[in-house]
Amino acid sequence: MAGYLRGTVVDTIIMRVTDVFLSVPPILLALAIAAVMEANMTNTMLAVTIMWWPWYCRVVYSMASSLRSENYVISAELMGASRGHILFREILPGCLSPVFTKMALDVGWVILIGATLNYVGLGVQDGAPSLGQMLSDGVSYMPEYWWMTIFPSLAIAIIILGFNLLGDGLRDALSKGDQET
Repeated sequence: MAGYLRGTVVDTIIMRVTDVFLSVPPILLALAIAAVMEANMTNTMLAVTIMWWPWYCRVVYSMASSLRSENYVISAELMGASRGHILFREILPGCLSPVFTKMALDVGWVILIGATLNYVGLGVQDGAPSLGQMLSDGVSYMPEYWWMTIFPSLAIAIIILGFNLLGDGLRDALSKGDQET
C-alpha cells in the first residue's frame, strides 16, 4: 500500500515504522522480544517474525513503487478499478517473485537466529530437540567430547548453505522467466 500510495501520509507512516524496526540490529531485537515472552517454539517464531518483517516491507515497497507506473496498473486505474483490486490483482502478483527469492535466501538467517535464541536459552524448551540447544549442551563438554559441539555446528552450516543455494537457484530461475517475457 505504501508503494502504491507513495508520497502520502500512509506511505510516510508505514515506512517510518519500518525504519524504526530496521534501526535496531535484528539479533538484538529478537533477543529482547524472546526475553520478554515465555520461552517456547511459538514465541521464538513470533520474535523472529517481528524482527524480520521490515525487510520484506522494503522489498515490496520498492517493487510496488516501480509497478505503480506500469501501463497495466494505469489502465486499471482508468477503467475505474478499486484500490483493493489494483493492489491485490495488479501490483501484488508482480511483487511475489522477489519476495519468494528473499524468503528462500532468508531461511538460513532465520535458522541461525533460531539456533542463537536456543543457544542462550530463550528458544524452544520442554526437551524439544534443537540444534542451538545441542550446541549449548556440547560446549560444557569441550574439549574432551568435541563432536557434541562440532556436529550441531556443521549441521547448522550445511542447512544454511543448502537454503542459500536453493535461494540462488530460485532467483536464477525466476530472473530467467522475467527475461523471456
